[in-house]
Formats: sequence, structure tokens, C-alpha cells
Amino acid sequence: MPLVEVINLKKYFGKIRAVDGISFTIEEGEIFGLIGPNGAGKSTTLRILATILKPTEGTARIWHYDVVKDADKVRKIISYLPEEAGAYANLSGREYLEFMARFWVVDKEQLRKVVEEGIRIAGLGDRINDKTKTYSKGMKRRLLLARALMFQPKFAILDEPTSGLDVVHSLHVRKIIKDYAKNNGVTILVSSHNMLEVDFLCDRVALINKGKILDIGTPKELKEKYDAENLEEVFVKVMKNERRN
Repeated sequence: MPLVEVINLKKYFGKIRAVDGISFTIEEGEIFGLIGPNGAGKSTTLRILATILKPTEGTARIWHYDVVKDADKVRKIISYLPEEAGAYANLSGREYLEFMARFWVVDKEQLRKVVEEGIRIAGLGDRINDKTKTYSKGMKRRLLLARALMFQPKFAILDEPTSGLDVVHSLHVRKIIKDYAKNNGVTILVSSHNMLEVDFLCDRVALINKGKILDIGTPKELKEKYDAENLEEVFVKVMKNERRN
């Protein structure tokens, strides 16, 4: 059984079909990419899986739990990093991780271990003790990613994890994601409009546009299928095929 199963998922906002009948599965331990332009339906799909939005139609299950009927159980095994997430400005990075950890952990020793894991993932060195209002955008994103992963969730949902970051911080965040999935067996769903990033990170990807999935496969399979050098070229060719049809 796949860890995540999405079947004919739809989400309408009035007449707008943000998600229009998509289906896909994610295997345990896999990094799965949902890629497409802004407004394609990526974030809406992630919010449904994170139990923030309810679908109009269709079903989604995570580890056998329905995201609507079993929302409380789903929330205990997932973590979610929104694109526009922020940290509390007057807390240090360490204090922020401690504050967030207390929502899930009661035991003091376990709390210490979780926070230390978060500090390790963030990789901010001595700056972990500085207030987050002094952090660059890249440093904040590393801290927020650490918050999402430090509990070793069964399923991590990351929305545009490197959006707005420079090359150095983007590379660091990508390495964190890839290494953490490999070394801890965490299943990860990444949404991005950066297709080169997804090519580096993901075991499989789904191309989405206007709420519909256009194709799914490994980056290698998709590049071979469309005779393309990279996923950006794949997406352009897929879009041309869609317009012809």
C-alpha cells in the first residue's frame, strides 16, 4: 500500500476549479514532486493533504487515514511547511524550536532531543541563539524546515521550500531535504515551480496545470518520454501537446 493515496480530488472556489480531479500515490520513503506554474493547484492540493482545506469531491488518505474523516490522526503523523511561513521575531532560533516542540512533546528529555535535532538540521551555528528578526530569509527558511522535520514525521509536506532564496541557501535547503529523507525514511511531498530543483530532489514528479495532472513519472522517464534535456523542457512540450488536444 502507498503511504499517500489521492483519488479524483477536486477543490472548487465558486466557479474556479483550483484542483480538478487529480489522482496520484506516494510510496513510503519517496520524495514526490508536484510541479507547475503559479496558480496550477499545487498549494491547494498540499493544504488538503495537510487537513487545512476540505476537498469539494474525491478522497485523500495518508497512512490509511482519510484527511477529512480522520483529520486529527493525520495531523499527528504529518508536518506542513507553507510557502509563507514565518517565525516569531523576538524569539531566538533555539527558543522558537523549543516553543514549537512543546506542542508535541511533554517529556523533558525527549524535548531536548527534538530541539537538538532541529538545531542540527538548521545548521545555523551560533546564530541559533540570536533573535529570528535578525535572520536573513534563507536563515529563517532553514529554521522553519528544521521545525518541520525535527519530529521525524511520517509524511512532510513542503510548499515551495526554497522560494525567494539565493543560490547558497537554496542548495543547503535541498541538501537537508534529500539527506533527511534518505537517512530517516521520511516520506516527503515537495511543491515547486522550480523544475530544475525538483529534478535534483525527487524520485517521481507529477506535472500539474490548471488543476489537472498532465503526466507522472521519474525525472529520467519524463525526459526520455519527451526527448528533453530537463524538466522545464518536458513541461513546455507537455503544455504544447495539451494545447493541440
